[in-house]
Amino acid sequence: MHMTILETLQNAVAQAVEQLYGERVEASSVQVNATPADFTGDYTVVIFPYVRLARKAPDVAGAEIGAFLEKNIPGIQAFNVIKGFLNLELSSAYWQAFLQSVLTDGQYGRQPRNGHKVMVEYSSPNTNKPLHLGHVRNCLLGWSSSQILDAAGYDVVRAQIVNDRGVAICKSMLAWQKFGNGQTPESSGIKGDHLVGDYYVLFENKSRTEYEVWQQSTEGQALFAEKHKPEQSEKDFFKDYKNKWFNDYSALGAEVRDMLLKWEAGDADTLALWRQMNGWVYEGFEKTYASLGVAFDKLYYESDTYLLGKDIVDDGLAKGVFFRKDDGSVWVDLSDVGYDQKVVLRADGTSVYITQDLGTARMRYHDFHCDRMVYVVADEQNYHFAVLFEVLKRLGEPYAAGLHHLSYGLVELPTGRMKTREGTVVDADDLVTEVTALAREQMVQVSDLQPEELEEASRKIGLGALKFFMIKVNPKRKMIFNPEESVDLQGQTGPYIQYSCVRINSVLQRAEKEAVDLSPATEYLDYQPAEKELLKALHAYPGVLLTAAAEFDPSHLANFCYELAKNYHRFWHDVTIFNAAAPADKAFRLQLSRAVGQVLQSGMGLLGIEIPARM
Repeated sequence: MHMTILETLQNAVAQAVEQLYGERVEASSVQVNATPADFTGDYTVVIFPYVRLARKAPDVAGAEIGAFLEKNIPGIQAFNVIKGFLNLELSSAYWQAFLQSVLTDGQYGRQPRNGHKVMVEYSSPNTNKPLHLGHVRNCLLGWSSSQILDAAGYDVVRAQIVNDRGVAICKSMLAWQKFGNGQTPESSGIKGDHLVGDYYVLFENKSRTEYEVWQQSTEGQALFAEKHKPEQSEKDFFKDYKNKWFNDYSALGAEVRDMLLKWEAGDADTLALWRQMNGWVYEGFEKTYASLGVAFDKLYYESDTYLLGKDIVDDGLAKGVFFRKDDGSVWVDLSDVGYDQKVVLRADGTSVYITQDLGTARMRYHDFHCDRMVYVVADEQNYHFAVLFEVLKRLGEPYAAGLHHLSYGLVELPTGRMKTREGTVVDADDLVTEVTALAREQMVQVSDLQPEELEEASRKIGLGALKFFMIKVNPKRKMIFNPEESVDLQGQTGPYIQYSCVRINSVLQRAEKEAVDLSPATEYLDYQPAEKELLKALHAYPGVLLTAAAEFDPSHLANFCYELAKNYHRFWHDVTIFNAAAPADKAFRLQLSRAVGQVLQSGMGLLGIEIPARM
C-alpha cells in the first residue's frame, strides 16, 4: 500500500464524491499533499473543488468525505477539517508496516519494467577540443536522467553522437600539420584531447593575426571604404565581416576548405591524419568520462551519418511535406506552426544539419526501436529541435510522438562566460582536479583520514560536489558554477548529503558493535514530529522518481535528497538514539536511520554520486 497511498487516497476521494453526491470526478484531478507541519495530519485533501458538487459548506463536505475515507481505508485513524482542507492522519500500524517494507525491499522506489524503451543522447562533443564545463552539465544531466528512467521502469539506451568531421576538425588538423613538428601525446606528455584542442586554439590565434594584418592591407582598407555603412566604425565593420573574409580571402581558410574537400573525396593522407588525431581525442575523452563516472551503450559518428537523410527528403517530396524551389533547393514550410520555412537540402544537393538529423533519427529507431528519444542539448538549439520534431511528425515517422529535447541553460563561472576560440574554456579535467583539491583542503581541516583514505574521500566528495551542484538546478535555468560553494559542508550541496550518509553509517556501525536488539522497534507508537517528517519523506521517494523521469528533470531527485538529509539532521538534534528512554525508542530510531540511509544511498546513486566511507 505504501507505494500507492496517494493514488489510493485519490481513488477513494473520487469514489466518495460519486457515492455521496452522484458526480464523477477523475481520480488524477484530486489534490493530495503532505499536511503542513503546523497542522495535525499526514496528508491533506483539497475539498474546494467538490463544494459545488456537494452543494454544502466546505467544512460539511470535508467531514462527509473524511468519514467515507476513514470507513473505507484501513490505514486512516483520524481526520480533521479546517476550512476547505481535509487533514488525514494515518495509523501507527500503517507507518510501522511501511517502515518494515522499506527495510526489507532492497529496490525500494524502483518501478517494475514498463515495456517501454528510451534512448538518451548526451555529451555529443566535437573532436577538435577537450570536454569542457558545458559538456559536464550535459553529461551529468544525460547520465542521471538515464539512471532515473531506468529506475522508473524503462529499458534505457545511452547514446552519443560524436561530431568528428567538418571545418572545425580540419582547423585542428591543419594547425598540427603546419606547426606541430610531429608532436604526439606521448612525446609531449599532454593528454590527447588537450593536445588537439591546443592546436585548435593555435589555429584561431594564427587566423586572428592573419585577419588583423589583412584589415590594414590595401585590399582590406579598399573593401572597408567600398562596403561599410556610414554609421559603421572600422572596428564594427571588420567584426561583422570576419566570416566572409575567412571564406573569401583567408589563406588559412582556403587551406581548411581544401583539406575538407580532400577528406570528403577520401584522400588517403588526409584520412590517416584525421584518424590519428581523432584517436588521440577519443583516448582523452574516455579518461574524462571515466573520471565523471559516465558511459554509453552506443556511439554514432557524424562521419558515418552526415550523408543520411537524403532518402527521407525524397520521401518528403513524394508525400508533399517538402517542396522544391526554382534553384533546386528543398524546403519545408512550417509557417502554420510559427517556425517559418526551413531548408532541408541545398541547391547543390548537399545536406544541412537537419538533413543528417532526420536520417540519424530513423537509423536509431531501426537500431533499437525505442519509443522515446531524448536529446540532451543546450537551449541554443531549441529552434532546431522544434523544427526537427515537427518535420518528423509530418513525415509520419512512427517514433515522432516520443521525441523530447532536454534543453538546458548554459553554465558560466563567477568570472563570466567561456570562449573556446580564445582558449578561456574550463576543461572538464581541470574542473575535476580543482573540486577534488578543494575537497581535500576541506577534509584536511576537519578529519583525521590517512593519506590513502584522504585521496579516495576527496575524489568522491569533490565529484559529489560537482555533480550535485550541476544537477540540483532545473535544467532549463542558466547557472553559475562556483567550485568553492559546491564543496561547502553546510549548504545545499553534495558533501552535506554525503555527510548525512556517513553519520548514519557511523550510527549503524555503533549499534552493530553494541549488539543493539532491534526487535522492540514494532512496539514504538508515539512518533515525534521529526520522526514523522522522515517517514513522510521516505514515503514520497517513489513518486519523486516517477516525477523526475516524467519531466526529464533530475533536479527533483537532487532536491529530495537534500531535504531528506536536512530532515535527518533535524531528527538527529531533536531526539536521542542511544540514550533513548526505552529499548523500543532506540530500536525504532535505528531502523528509521537505516531506512533513511538506504534511500539516500539509492537517490544519490541515481545521480552518479558515491558516498565515502568516512569524512
